[in-house]
Amino acid sequence: MSANQQFTVEEVSPSYWRVTFSNGEINLIDPDTIEQLADLVTRIEEAPELTAVVFRSANPDFFMAHWDMLSDRSRVAAMKPAASGLHPFADNLFRLGKVPAVTVSEINGRARGAGSEFVLATDIRFAGPGAILGQFEVGVGSVPGGNPTGRLPHLVGRGRALEILLGADDFPADLAAAYGYVNRVLPENELEQFVDGFARRVAGFDKTAVTRIKALVDVESLPTEQSYGASLQAFFQTSGRPENADRVRSLFERGLQQPDGVELDLGRRVAE
Repeated sequence: MSANQQFTVEEVSPSYWRVTFSNGEINLIDPDTIEQLADLVTRIEEAPELTAVVFRSANPDFFMAHWDMLSDRSRVAAMKPAASGLHPFADNLFRLGKVPAVTVSEINGRARGAGSEFVLATDIRFAGPGAILGQFEVGVGSVPGGNPTGRLPHLVGRGRALEILLGADDFPADLAAAYGYVNRVLPENELEQFVDGFARRVAGFDKTAVTRIKALVDVESLPTEQSYGASLQAFFQTSGRPENADRVRSLFERGLQQPDGVELDLGRRVAE
């Protein structure tokens, strides 16, 4: 039986799509997400008129919570390399950053770990006042696998990147915007309208000009393909080690991957 479709695409017009993510109670990222995102990125790459894509969440509390830590590790390890030679997870994020269309994350709720890495792979990030971002992986003894080590220094600077990655704390919307983690924060109930208006504006411009501008900015700001491979390799080498089993077990006992408990305040609770 095929997996539930996690990405719902609304083709508002040939030049503007809205994509809504939904997967379980807290929008975890799992092996099905990897496979479905690969197909979606290909679809975006091959849409001849597509100029703007907005990524949204069906869950107001969780944009994308993080990687599903109970997922089948052997299935992930067995995934065949993409055409680039990268593991599909890394390939997805690298390709998402390079698609010709402009990609926008409309962030309500929490986007930590792999969820943070997803929004970092998009071009522009707008957040609601309740958005929370963070990279908590060091708190469970892992290196982040989706290359925030390559993306964050370009956005926030070296010192703040290290603060985010080594502190493993939550960054509420206002602080994330002050650091450059997101572009800006919109007032309550204005996020969707603002993002839709921005995307429609970009989608109304000439695609060739938009694509060329994005490509020139990419040359100056995006991490390399090789850095994505190195980041994921470091994650595979560091995650799941027995010396961190007690930390992970404690988090699950306190409600990790449940819609309440530590997931609501993970940045603080991961250090307890």
